[in-house]
Amino acid sequence: MLYDCLIVGAGPAGLTAALYTNRAGLSTIVLEKFFVGGQVSNTYEVDNYPGYSQISGPELMQKIEEHSKNHGTNIVFDEVTDISKEGNIFKIKCKKNEYTSKTVIVTTGAKPRLLEVKGESEFKGRGVSYCATCDGAFYKAKDVAVLGSGNTAVEDAIFLARLCRKVYLISRSGRLKAEQRILDRLPDFSNIEVIYNHTCKEITGSNFVEKIIMSNISDNSIREFEVSGVFVAIGITPNSNILADKLSTTNHGYITTNEKMQTEIPGLFAAGDARDTPLRQIITAASDGAIAAYHASLYIAENK
Repeated sequence: MLYDCLIVGAGPAGLTAALYTNRAGLSTIVLEKFFVGGQVSNTYEVDNYPGYSQISGPELMQKIEEHSKNHGTNIVFDEVTDISKEGNIFKIKCKKNEYTSKTVIVTTGAKPRLLEVKGESEFKGRGVSYCATCDGAFYKAKDVAVLGSGNTAVEDAIFLARLCRKVYLISRSGRLKAEQRILDRLPDFSNIEVIYNHTCKEITGSNFVEKIIMSNISDNSIREFEVSGVFVAIGITPNSNILADKLSTTNHGYITTNEKMQTEIPGLFAAGDARDTPLRQIITAASDGAIAAYHASLYIAENK
């Protein structure tokens, strides 16, 4: 079958795109490698998605999935291994099957770079977070640690300082690597304490995070911080491997698009966290998906 639109990824961007393409009358299929929901399904609680003052990540994704399926969304679990274009038709190779489509929307998302230390996976969603904007509100008047030294880490520390009692900004190097314009704001927050030359050894607690154990790189001495939250900000890796060497990406691998979510390949769109965007949130991913779907429908109409 030749589909009008094939969507790679069943997260907020992909399911919203499918909702819009189905409502536009386009034959659509969504291919998902693992499970519906992406990173959101691993989020303990969401309180910044419009319409839901408090909802768990899995519950929110279940509602989005149900809504999308009510409009005809078909989700197939298969891993995409290659996307190519012959003439005006895309060929999508997967581990199980092959598909053809007039347009493709890539919504493969991104994954945070992990610390890979003891306790990280155990407390993920229960004190370990990779998004201060998403989860910071849960730590009002509490002590937290931010691990990292770049723009994101310092911005996260500043964001959290407005909410938390104490913020430890911990860098494994002897300096912060953020831009000077961001660093200039640090002195405005007396509750931010910068710790240099320390690396994380372990995250501990009972049901939730209670302590982070750090090692001094210089002398290997151990220092423990009693915190309720650990925000990891050491980088994010986009899931863009299937398009490697096929189109332009940023130095960090994010797919470049225009405001219509179009890539440099006509008919190929990208939406959500896999693309180069200033903010990676559930709401922005959904918005990207809607925009991509709208312009995919226009592309099909213009190329009949």
